[in-house]
Amino acid sequence: MSVSVPGTPSLLRAINDRAALEALLERGPLTRPQISGLTGISKPTASQLLARLEQAGLVVRDGIREGLPGRTAELYRINGAAAHVAGADVTPARIRVSVADLAGTVVAEHTLPTPGRTGVDVVARMAAALDGAAAAAGLGRGGLDRAVIGIQGAVDPATGRLGYASHIPGWHIPDLVGTLSGGLGVRVAIENDVNLAALAERAGGQAAAARDFVLLWVADGVGMAVVLNGALHRGTTGGAGEIGYMPAVGAPLMRDVRRTHTGGVHSLTGGAAVLKLMREHGFRGRDAGTALGRAAAETEATGERIPTGKRTATDAGARAERALTELATRLGATLATVVAVLDPSLVVLTGDVLHAGGEPLRARVEQHLHSLTIPRPEVRLSTVQGNPVLAGALQQALRETRDVVFSTTAP
Repeated sequence: MSVSVPGTPSLLRAINDRAALEALLERGPLTRPQISGLTGISKPTASQLLARLEQAGLVVRDGIREGLPGRTAELYRINGAAAHVAGADVTPARIRVSVADLAGTVVAEHTLPTPGRTGVDVVARMAAALDGAAAAAGLGRGGLDRAVIGIQGAVDPATGRLGYASHIPGWHIPDLVGTLSGGLGVRVAIENDVNLAALAERAGGQAAAARDFVLLWVADGVGMAVVLNGALHRGTTGGAGEIGYMPAVGAPLMRDVRRTHTGGVHSLTGGAAVLKLMREHGFRGRDAGTALGRAAAETEATGERIPTGKRTATDAGARAERALTELATRLGATLATVVAVLDPSLVVLTGDVLHAGGEPLRARVEQHLHSLTIPRPEVRLSTVQGNPVLAGALQQALRETRDVVFSTTAP
């Protein structure tokens, strides 16, 4: 027979405190009666925990709520100044950093140009980037509780080294996370940039209700994030989702795929391949996104005006249709392999190239994917605004920091 063991007073206080803090995060400033109603605790208990959280510096008073029956009620909110975190997006050309407070408000941003060269001191470079962002927030680097760094690669948990990132000099050192944490004096985590975009999508984008989904990113390179049962799947070496290196039908079989932007899928759907395809159909631009955007705009402009059967081979609309159909076929075939193995409920498209293709490309990708697979997951365009890598990095940093801070309230 099992025996129920009652929780200790300190454990119950910690549970109540956490519930109140989560309610304040989700709903914004709240009164004591509102916190009582949302968490199911009594009003006297709510008063006690608010006093405790205020003493711990985690909540502050935020005026009074007027215009309701009965007495005016004081409002309480999360004290954003109780902790600060940084998120960073690292590319060969720059390091972009955002700083957010404990409430999740972005309070500063900073970009450090990083022209590619050998012999880079990665600790010094990250220190300069974090210092610039911290200063913009009115902080020193020591005021950052932790930093999550998104990068175009993946740290192998067995070796501590960064892989899939030969194009980013200076980052290929032993114990990368430990070296950065020790050298910067800040707790550091490193995550693949596309994985962070998936976290942002799950937090406030198209994948908010999805437990199993994949996110396909196409810009200069091609990457994928895999979320299974609500958690990122990174694989044994951290390289799960590096589908740019995957062999593909219609592409030469490449055996030396350690170099950046090599592999069958990349050769068909990466930025350079998309730009080449668009140019073959007469759509030019300084990059793949610009050229593809022009083709997509042409299909939208002429799709209703001229029936497909009446277009001539030289019509811009007909050329755009052929260009988007060919790209959608390549993307659909790539995704069909993923769907056959993982059976996700949703596919999210993101990255500069796929955003440029917009709804015309999304609809065609979904059509071609569904023609090749038995499962038919919905295909959606990302709705995350701004930089999704930074958004995901801040989400991860805030989640880890709140887990610590929300567990250290006064007894």
